[in-house]
Amino acid sequence: MNASTDSPTGGHERRSPGPAASCAIGVMAKSPRPGHSKTRLCPPLRPEQAAQLSAAFLRDTTENIAAAALDAPIVGYAAYAPAGTEDALVPHLALGTRRVLADGSRPAPQGVEGFGRCLLHAVQYLFATGYAAACVLSSDTPTLPTGILVAAATTLLAGDDRRVVMGACDDGGYYLLGMRVPYAGLFSDIAWSTGAVAATTRVRAAALGLDLVELPAWYDVDDDAALQRLAREDDGYAAPWTRRALLALGPVTASSHAA
Repeated sequence: MNASTDSPTGGHERRSPGPAASCAIGVMAKSPRPGHSKTRLCPPLRPEQAAQLSAAFLRDTTENIAAAALDAPIVGYAAYAPAGTEDALVPHLALGTRRVLADGSRPAPQGVEGFGRCLLHAVQYLFATGYAAACVLSSDTPTLPTGILVAAATTLLAGDDRRVVMGACDDGGYYLLGMRVPYAGLFSDIAWSTGAVAATTRVRAAALGLDLVELPAWYDVDDDAALQRLAREDDGYAAPWTRRALLALGPVTASSHAA
């Protein structure tokens, strides 16, 4: 892979555990493009600034997965869409990140619609590749502690096929969902991009008789209020690419620091 190795943290040494003993973590990714990336952050950002921040989020998130792989049998993926953008995505990923198309083009059961089709598409591919467990991860959580990813993988691998893990966001969504079997029902009849996603997923898990383990709650950066929170945190998190992007935004987030 021809991904950039220009990492502020110096990069990570990658492990390569076998799929049958590993947990794959796929970050849901789109190639950063003005007018198509982080549009809910416009305003206060301009489209080109939102795309730059999106690129930083992707790099920090995939570097975070790589860091977690130092402490647990984890393999990182970028589950990308749309088709044809794979090569454009590479410069924004940590070295060694694998890629899989997850545009929802595969057949899905009735009730699995919209973003749910993309999530299920990613999970089905990862299991078809032979992984013992698979997680889908938001690209909007660049400050997520690495230990949470380690906990997600180890919790899944220590359980049986009924084990599911979920990390809820404080806006009612979730930043991570992981499982031992590709349960399509976890993505069925969900009102995506609403505050009911995590709650409905809990109901789906209970209906399927699954053992749902909840990870610590976190927040995703998908609106102006969350962007302000991110800016106020300054250096209190390990996301160097995001910090650098925020500094480049300059006055755009100045009011956020004062909020």
